[in-house]
Amino acid sequence: MKKILLTGLILLGYSAVSGQTVADTLRKDALNVFMEASDYVRKEIPYVNYVRDIKDAGLYIISTTQMTGSGGREFTYFFIGQNENQGMRDTLKFTSSPDETSELIRENEVRTLKLGLIRYVARTPLARFLKISFSEPLAQTVTTDKWNSWVFKTSVSGYASGEKSYRSSYLNGSFSANRVTEKLKSSVSLRYSYSSDKYEVDDELITSEYNSKSLSGLLVGSLTDHWSVGGSMYAGASRYNNSDLSFNIQPGIEYNVFPYSESTRRQLRITYKLGLGYENYIDTTIYNKVKENLFSQYLTVNYEVIQKWGSANLSLGYSNYLHDWSKNNISLNAFLDLRIAKGLSLNFGGGGAIVHDQLGLVKGGATQQEVLLRLRELETQFEYFTSFGLTYTFGSIYNNVVNPRFGNSGGGGMTIIMN
Repeated sequence: MKKILLTGLILLGYSAVSGQTVADTLRKDALNVFMEASDYVRKEIPYVNYVRDIKDAGLYIISTTQMTGSGGREFTYFFIGQNENQGMRDTLKFTSSPDETSELIRENEVRTLKLGLIRYVARTPLARFLKISFSEPLAQTVTTDKWNSWVFKTSVSGYASGEKSYRSSYLNGSFSANRVTEKLKSSVSLRYSYSSDKYEVDDELITSEYNSKSLSGLLVGSLTDHWSVGGSMYAGASRYNNSDLSFNIQPGIEYNVFPYSESTRRQLRITYKLGLGYENYIDTTIYNKVKENLFSQYLTVNYEVIQKWGSANLSLGYSNYLHDWSKNNISLNAFLDLRIAKGLSLNFGGGGAIVHDQLGLVKGGATQQEVLLRLRELETQFEYFTSFGLTYTFGSIYNNVVNPRFGNSGGGGMTIIMN
């Protein structure tokens, strides 16, 4: 009887020796993990401690996502041990299809995280509670893909609204075809948009209309794990840019300092392209042109990295027209998410451009109405933007409990955070 009672007390989570809960003892012995985990992940994987500071963790997990050729996403998880797990590293992936629900995606996320956590939890006292099972997958018959890896997508959207002195309408449509394989990446997209705004001011009707249409394509071939070659094309028209017809072909080559296989963690891509184009303008330009052939070149450097200290993205671009190198454009954009101290993170972004390549500006300038309603591209020699944010949290290092009652602060109980 005493044995049965003692067993029952242990199952209820109490220690007959010290009076301390077994659950609390196990919680202290659990693996400390640093990651951006949703409530769903915390609830489905309760046998680790989700700590707020990376220095307290025996394991930190970096997760990244990128689009696949089918329109789905590839999720990659980097398991990096530190402190008692120093030197241990693992990488796991899973891929979602474009028609999968959020429920199925987060179930696969939990399954992948559980697989990656096994050998780290196995080094803790909680290992004796692990149970590993295997369910035989359904038999699959290999069949030929009748679409040959092509994925098609089309969409149409629009709205209309109004009141006594204001009416607005908008229409947008698009179609795309994409095919992505290890060796070849190709895509074609067609877009059209139209918007109209009408204002009645002092019995005067002011109308703002905007429309654009475009056809674009991309073809890229893989040469090695560092080199790629390909090209893009564009054809379109936009009243805002004074373009009745714009056509451009840009063959190019790209070198990635890091292997493309590491693209979800780090990239340093250098891309060079030549442009061969034709412009037919709606109105005569400030250079007295109604149409012209243009040759240009583009050089871009993109650096992206995701590490335990945060993430960074830096992009530097230069372009110019070959007939006049003074007609150029230099741009720099940067984004940084930085963990600078325990519980303190800083994120900011910004960018700017020196603009000397506005060949399509309308001769005679824009009217006051066109300036106020942004109906035409305006002359400028620079552009810029900035953004910043600061976050600080403090308190308990543990963050394991999920309580969805009355919703979560900052969002509803069913919010899914895919890190």
